[in-house]
Amino acid sequence: MHAHDRSADRRRLAIALALIVALMGVEVAGGILAHSVALLADAGHMLTDAAALAAALAAAALAARPARGPWTFGLGRAEILAAQGNGLVLLLVTLGIVYSSVRRLVSPPHVHGGIVLGVALVGVAVNLAATLVLSGADRTSLNVRGAFLHVATDLAAFVGTAIAGALVLVTGWSRFDPIAGLLVAALMLRSSWSLLRDSGRIFLEAAPAGIDPDAVAATLAADPDVVEVHDLHVWTVTSGFPALAAHVLVSPDADCHAARRRLEQLLAERFGLRHTTLQVDHVARRSQVVSIERREPNR
Repeated sequence: MHAHDRSADRRRLAIALALIVALMGVEVAGGILAHSVALLADAGHMLTDAAALAAALAAAALAARPARGPWTFGLGRAEILAAQGNGLVLLLVTLGIVYSSVRRLVSPPHVHGGIVLGVALVGVAVNLAATLVLSGADRTSLNVRGAFLHVATDLAAFVGTAIAGALVLVTGWSRFDPIAGLLVAALMLRSSWSLLRDSGRIFLEAAPAGIDPDAVAATLAADPDVVEVHDLHVWTVTSGFPALAAHVLVSPDADCHAARRRLEQLLAERFGLRHTTLQVDHVARRSQVVSIERREPNR
């Protein structure tokens, strides 16, 4: 990603953060006044959204720093660390919401449906604005996608909360509120799992999604000069930064430098792998004599 794009993404994250923090304050006050677990559940999600956006801003700033010193890949994985932290926080908040919702299903307090509906409609408007702001950011970045998922999930949750508030207002049945809280928790759990799964794959250095290492090896081995491919590794350094390393043996008469350039171009065009490290050597001739000189130890 170019520096200009990173700067634009940081501005979008900052705008969304300001919107979410303002809404969170309104929602906490509304939830306390209305005795609404759905509103407080959304406020808890708002808190994770604010943390997610703040972490995303910090991680994006770190990722923009050039590689230097011991950080030979730069600090790009700070974004992945932020995404994984957001997923863990989201999971913990989900468990708290489920607990509160189940308690209120068993013993429901009186819920002021009008307050719930009014705050939820404000939440729909604010989250819609934040979602539109973040929709223009680079969502190939797991960090930005994590922030976007938080806000988009809240948008859907506020719609559900508004419906619950309207139903409570019309019917007087307060259990619609904790039911909406459970629906919010289900959305949060889905987003949490997505972030934990994708960030975990990167930290465990699994092959990038959509790239099959066996297919990569077969493509390399299909080159007429290639005799053998081994020690093949394909992993993701950070979002949008796949890498490959492999040891390739070519026939004795092949130009190993030309073969390396040809294979690098093939990997870039077919698999989008542009950060590659290929060690290309000639395979030994059968007639080639290999001897090891034995040195006498110093006396």
